[in-house]
Amino acid sequence: MTSRVPVHPLVSPWGRFGLYSFFIDAPEPAIVDTGIASSPAEGMAPALEALGRRIEDVRWILLTHGHIDHLGGAHALWELTGRRAQVVIHQADAPLLRSRRAHVQEYLDVRQQYLQDPDGEAKQTAAAAHVIAGEMEPTLLVRGGETLSLGGDVTVSVHAVPGHTAGSVAYVIDGQDDVFVGDAVQIHGAANGFPGYEDPAAYRASLQHLRDLRPQHLYLGHPYRGADGVPHGVELDSAQAQQALQESLDLEARVADAARRHLHGGVRETDSVYSPFAGVAEDLGYQKDPTLEPSPFFTTLHGYAAQFDAEREPRSDG
Repeated sequence: MTSRVPVHPLVSPWGRFGLYSFFIDAPEPAIVDTGIASSPAEGMAPALEALGRRIEDVRWILLTHGHIDHLGGAHALWELTGRRAQVVIHQADAPLLRSRRAHVQEYLDVRQQYLQDPDGEAKQTAAAAHVIAGEMEPTLLVRGGETLSLGGDVTVSVHAVPGHTAGSVAYVIDGQDDVFVGDAVQIHGAANGFPGYEDPAAYRASLQHLRDLRPQHLYLGHPYRGADGVPHGVELDSAQAQQALQESLDLEARVADAARRHLHGGVRETDSVYSPFAGVAEDLGYQKDPTLEPSPFFTTLHGYAAQFDAEREPRSDG
């Protein structure tokens, strides 16, 4: 690569925290993550116009994972490009692009069993209908290890970084080591103050992989917070990136230790709002509202409970 490819953050407000998307100003321009249904027309298009760029010219839509606040605007953005942009997602998260109902089922399979909200399914169904612009088939399914050409000598490599979701990926601009991670790096979490990931072991391994990449710039999916509660910026330099990755690893180790001590015999129901993980919350000093959706507390602790259950299962010698 002869010169640095410009990267422009595109910030969309939503709920209790902002959504970050990124414009890669390559010969075949790309946008990483799409916010929600309204983000492309109301946020991205005017922001690009201010840069002297047109949303119609975007040729790649790179999705880091399948949650609604990252792919909700994909169909709308694809339409604004005249359906010419290639839409890329990991095969494990592709069902979440194809179907609004998949998001509702994901809620029912995990969080609803702890939140026990009688209106939960209806709320999730309404949110998916409102926030996701449309169901669609991806143009390109990836697994990690692929290289995408954005025209000229600009290439982006795809790295599988599961944990937050099964299909989380990082995109790396080759030659300048700019790394877009979506929600694969949680630090101390966003508005709910707790890191959210489905698979603890995969999350830990992915953080180690990202640390070893030594990003020159790390682009996060939200204003994730450090140990002091202060949100990180939209773009982290190399030193900040290493700090964020190490803090994420350190906190995961603390959560894992607390979870193992309190869940080793299985979960136990209590009257606590943190039930059945009240002991973990107390051990970690976590006092925020775990019922605020999306609930990273219950998603994460469910992951540890499932991991420990699998470890206790007897192994067959056959």
